[in-house]
Amino acid sequence: MTTSTTPRVCRGIGEFRAALAERLAAVPGEASLGLVPTMGALHEGHAHLVRLAREENAVVAVSIFVNPLQFGPGEDLERYPRTLEADLELLARCGADLVFAPAVEQMYPDGEPLVRVTAGPLGAVLDGASRPGHFDGALTVVNKLLNITAPPGPAPFRAYFGEKDAQQLLLMRRMVADFDLPVTVRPVPIVRDDDGLALSSRNRYLDAGQRHAALVLPATLRALAAGELDLDAARARIDAEDQVRLDYLVVVDPRTLAPVAPAPGALALVAAHVGATRLIDNLAL
Repeated sequence: MTTSTTPRVCRGIGEFRAALAERLAAVPGEASLGLVPTMGALHEGHAHLVRLAREENAVVAVSIFVNPLQFGPGEDLERYPRTLEADLELLARCGADLVFAPAVEQMYPDGEPLVRVTAGPLGAVLDGASRPGHFDGALTVVNKLLNITAPPGPAPFRAYFGEKDAQQLLLMRRMVADFDLPVTVRPVPIVRDDDGLALSSRNRYLDAGQRHAALVLPATLRALAAGELDLDAARARIDAEDQVRLDYLVVVDPRTLAPVAPAPGALALVAAHVGATRLIDNLAL
């Protein structure tokens, strides 16, 4: 059951930890904790994550932090939308209890961290090849957020991630497993708009013509999954769209990201620039 109470906003790590401890202590019996890590500019896809966390946990926390470590040179760090007031309104409707919204100086008080999580071979392909260092930055900040948020003792702890960024989700699962972190990674299916476009904070960059052009991505994935196109024809279909520049369209084993032939159980992944905006999507075959 959701509430409309404005969540408490914490700016400091110590303040956030104290607020978490207070909330957990107020829950009778064993209290479970759900964390939804975000970079803000929240939309209905994020709301779906928070609602699920609300259903499954006694206490729900959401982090809002635009992490500079996962943006490369020339990417949209400075123009990435920061909409905290609107984000808090959405989170109130979804029933979040706490919001951790630190400044960069709070997360990285000595400047960029000298020790980071490395994504390894799984992070060197696809988006990792197109955006070098991106996944190292994402894993480093999520590892930090998990450590900041983890409840004391054996209380169940779940972290919620959307399936739209399938490569990131796989890496988060591997980091948790490889480092024996005391958290359960909870994947949540992609939320799409009525026209089929996967929801993304970056969709707001698209003008009307670009948004229409972007529909070639989910349409091509559906055609590939239905067997209406082979991989070469699917790539050609995207290349034929004037406002779309294909980065990659591949079919992989979802456990390893190794290329495989299109078949049931495989995963089709696409990344493309629509105008100046880079979008990703995927679909299980």
